[in-house]
Amino acid sequence: MKVLVCDKVSEKGVEVFRKSSGIIPVVLDRTYSETEMMDLVKDVAGIVVRSETKITARVIESAPLLKVVGRAGVGVDNVDVEAATRRGVIVMNTPGGNTISTCELTFSMMLAMARNIPQAHISMKKGEWNRKSFKGNEIFQKVLGIIGLGRIGAEVARRAIAFGMKVLAFDPYLSRKRAEELGVELCEELESLLQASDYITVHMPKTAETTGMINEHSFRLMKDGVRILNCARGGIIHEGDLEAALKSGKVAGAALDVYESEPVAEDHPFRSMANVIMTPHLGASTDEAQENVGIEVAEAIVDYLTQGEVRNAVNLPNMDAKTYSRVQPYLKLAEKLGRLVAQLSPKRNDRIVITYGGKVTDVPGDPLTRSVLKGFLQSAGGEGVNEVNVRTMAESLGLLVEEIKSNDKIDYAEWIHVSAHSGEEKISAGGTIFGGRHEPRIVRVHSRPVEIIPDGVLLFYLNEDRPGIVGKLGTILGQFNVNIASMSLSRKTPGGQALTVLNLDSRPSAEAIAAIENEPSITNVQIVEL
Repeated sequence: MKVLVCDKVSEKGVEVFRKSSGIIPVVLDRTYSETEMMDLVKDVAGIVVRSETKITARVIESAPLLKVVGRAGVGVDNVDVEAATRRGVIVMNTPGGNTISTCELTFSMMLAMARNIPQAHISMKKGEWNRKSFKGNEIFQKVLGIIGLGRIGAEVARRAIAFGMKVLAFDPYLSRKRAEELGVELCEELESLLQASDYITVHMPKTAETTGMINEHSFRLMKDGVRILNCARGGIIHEGDLEAALKSGKVAGAALDVYESEPVAEDHPFRSMANVIMTPHLGASTDEAQENVGIEVAEAIVDYLTQGEVRNAVNLPNMDAKTYSRVQPYLKLAEKLGRLVAQLSPKRNDRIVITYGGKVTDVPGDPLTRSVLKGFLQSAGGEGVNEVNVRTMAESLGLLVEEIKSNDKIDYAEWIHVSAHSGEEKISAGGTIFGGRHEPRIVRVHSRPVEIIPDGVLLFYLNEDRPGIVGKLGTILGQFNVNIASMSLSRKTPGGQALTVLNLDSRPSAEAIAAIENEPSITNVQIVEL
């Protein structure tokens, strides 16, 4: 079986293939275009890439023997995962391979910025001796604000504490217990971290929620002379607003490894600013990181091609094909329940309890739990969340995961129930499979019976159970051109409080939601997107 090794993968990784019986590595000497790749993949069983080569749907369709694509790195944005999944091609990555390298780059950048090392180096190379021009600052007893305390953020925090810094952290998904274990002070609001920090570093995934989260408003809240770092994802810091803050002196310096658009244009304003340190996306660029991910992805591909063992897959739980066929009908339901409970719950939770009943107790629970966690943690981790890394992510957030296989009698042949706990508050939902087509349904929310199709936009609200409420709600939505697809109403007693859930054809605008909330008999309005 041929394995096509694209981009520059470590020689030790290639050696893993060479030593494996039945595997023939074909190492490319440059980056090939889509059209060229379509000719090269006609007889390959596996492909290894880093970030340069793009494995598009057309490339995948041109590879009839292809079984697996391995990314020597964390992200898989250069691989069409959906197309691979449709073709039954496994996509693997190397989660955690660049944790230490990115952490160390962040800390190196902070020290370099504090002591003006790059600027002093350039001055010395010019033959100058300007000691007075490069007076720096000590980081000892300074306040470091870390936005996002996942794997990398936690490693940065450990090093900062060792250097005598006070560490503040903002992560709406991190438990207080985990923050205490790391020795950091958890900020409930981002604003308090921005106001108190001398240095601020971001370690969040890029999502709709985090894009541009550090902007003009954020800079106004910060101390005069604050210093900013971003070795996470370009776009989290609004570059135009950062440029203005640097020019005004509000921000004394910035150290950046990632950018809104890469590679950075030659005329980018940051290139000419003396108080900006720039590196060309070097977070994972260490000998150790590249060697580790090269070996890791090679071993995973060999194990899959020779033994059928799946690990580090982003589009398939780790199991053999026979087991997967038994579990598959429940995976979609599990993920939908996780996403539903996450959106109804507070962002910060202490534990999540997943209960399996009926026929579901006869199948392996780990793939289902991973699917629940994938849905539940999507908001916290963005597109980087997959079945492989969800348990590690939950642990890093201090989220305790409890799994129960119950023998209790239930009303359904199969049952999955998910509850999220934040202190004394609990949010829960349960679901089952309907019919021979394995159609998932949500059948319980907040311990109330419902019947919801878990798809698209859902509108949840509590209302007084009296005539005319549904009509009023329909009128309001109609005024804003929002159509109701289906409705589920659950009440405990006639005339009491009812839970109503609507499937909508589109997401209501903020104005529409405000109009609904202004109706006196309707409370607890929530929008969920599945």
